[in-house]
Amino acid sequence: MTPVDRILRTILPRSLYGRSFLMIVAPLVVLLGLSTYLFYNRHWDNVTRHMTLAVAGDIALTVEVLRNYPEGEERDRLLRLIQVYTDIRFDFRPGEILPNTGRRTVNTLLERMMTSALDSRVYRPFVLDAVSDENWVIIDVQLQDGVLGVKVPRKRVTSATTYIFIMWLIGISLTLMIVAMIFLRNQMRSLRRLASAADNLGKGRDDLAGFKPSGATEVRQVAHAFIRMRDRIHRQVNQRTEMLAGVSHDLRTPLTRMKLQLALMPPSPDVAELEADVEEMTRMVEGYLAFARGEGAEEPAVLADLAQLVQQVVFRARGLSDARIDLKGADHAMVLVRTQAFRRCLGNVIDNAIRHADRVEVTILPGRQSIQVLIDDDGPGIPADLRVEAFRPFRRLDDVEPTAEAGTGLASGITGVGLGLAIARDVMRGHGGDIRLEDSPLGGLRVVLDLPV
Repeated sequence: MTPVDRILRTILPRSLYGRSFLMIVAPLVVLLGLSTYLFYNRHWDNVTRHMTLAVAGDIALTVEVLRNYPEGEERDRLLRLIQVYTDIRFDFRPGEILPNTGRRTVNTLLERMMTSALDSRVYRPFVLDAVSDENWVIIDVQLQDGVLGVKVPRKRVTSATTYIFIMWLIGISLTLMIVAMIFLRNQMRSLRRLASAADNLGKGRDDLAGFKPSGATEVRQVAHAFIRMRDRIHRQVNQRTEMLAGVSHDLRTPLTRMKLQLALMPPSPDVAELEADVEEMTRMVEGYLAFARGEGAEEPAVLADLAQLVQQVVFRARGLSDARIDLKGADHAMVLVRTQAFRRCLGNVIDNAIRHADRVEVTILPGRQSIQVLIDDDGPGIPADLRVEAFRPFRRLDDVEPTAEAGTGLASGITGVGLGLAIARDVMRGHGGDIRLEDSPLGGLRVVLDLPV
């Protein structure tokens, strides 16, 4: 990734709403900036120059009138008459001389325009002040016998259309932005609903009763494709579950018949071996059925107290084992969960732990995004390179050559056919969460159940 791409990724918004809004606002801001620039450099500049030239012409005309009528009542009458028709106030101060301090620094555009116009029309020394008074532009012009004071209304040298034009542009821009925000928000609502439906489906909350395709044509197409995908997934899972459950159910009949026949036979070592084989096959069938139920998501998710569910499983495990099982963490943690499936998942993990350890700790850690259930034990654990294999269905770690470091770990699960952790992982992923194996502070294995809130 180049530095430019890295900077752009940092500056640009990440959401589709923000990027779409930026695509609309950015050209609008550029257009507003160019329009304002052109207005100030062309329109406002030209209008101000023409207005200042007109005022400078009126002042030059007045100077010429005073030259022809140097004194007397006739001069005062002419000054009043010019003031009436030009809206410029004149005040002649005879005998006064402007201070010889030179022109002060010109800062504003109006002062530059006015200075240029007076230089091109009046041809006499003058002092200009366009800053001290908000309503008037004050000019003192040096004449032969005195100073002509001039007060020009600011409206005669500035255009009111400047502010009207700017406010018009800002108003139109804000209106377009608000309309764009409303339109984009309506379009994004459809995408958010689709994302929420997909998230609920991934978390096992398959409730699409209130979901209907809406929005633009492309968004509706994605929504219809999502619904069809969801239906195909359900059909595939149901077919697989029904097939596995049917086969397992059919095997129960001959197994039951074999148990009855063995019960009627006289005791012998051969009968004992056959009974052990039948019992193992029965456990295998029960494991297949449990695996099918775990994938089938046979129950809806309900809002339940996860801490109480964990307590129930821990109390059951304490009654079935002599191992020490401690429960720590939060006393209450509400979450949407399929209760039976989660009990089966947690029971598998705890039963595996107490089979290979003397001490087990179960900890509930609630968070903003997820709730974690940690199961630690002091058993031999599972080496890191075999932890992925432990989750594979029908994969028994008993088949792996044991080492002094690894031992048997979570060897075969509760069913004896390598389905314990596979069922647990399917249940957690069916809730939108996951399960992982880590090193435990107790020296054995830590199983982390991560359940989204």
